[in-house]
Amino acid sequence: QVQLVESGGGLVQAGGSLRLSCAASRTIFSLYLMGWYRQAPGKQRELVATVTSDDSTNYADSVKGRFTISRDNAKNTVYLQMNSLKPEDTAVYYCNALMRGIHSWGQGTQVTVSS
Repeated sequence: QVQLVESGGGLVQAGGSLRLSCAASRTIFSLYLMGWYRQAPGKQRELVATVTSDDSTNYADSVKGRFTISRDNAKNTVYLQMNSLKPEDTAVYYCNALMRGIHSWGQGTQVTVSS
């Protein structure tokens, strides 16, 4: 498994932006499928975006055109740039690393969007 530490959450007004970061402990970070998930109160955890080892990306329909996932393999870090934030984006955001069927999760970072 890999240790993941998220940062960058906070409180923002609707229409604002935040950038989440996730630092990984493993030097083979470049081999992992990295993703961001979120969980709102009373709801199941849902996929937000993923980025493969060759930088292919995938997004949930609800964030397409507003969020951008990227990775910097030299820094063992994955980012989630969130623009045009909406109150419904309020959730705890979790970083995820997947390799050989094994998932690793960060502790989560709270994002709150006020209307």
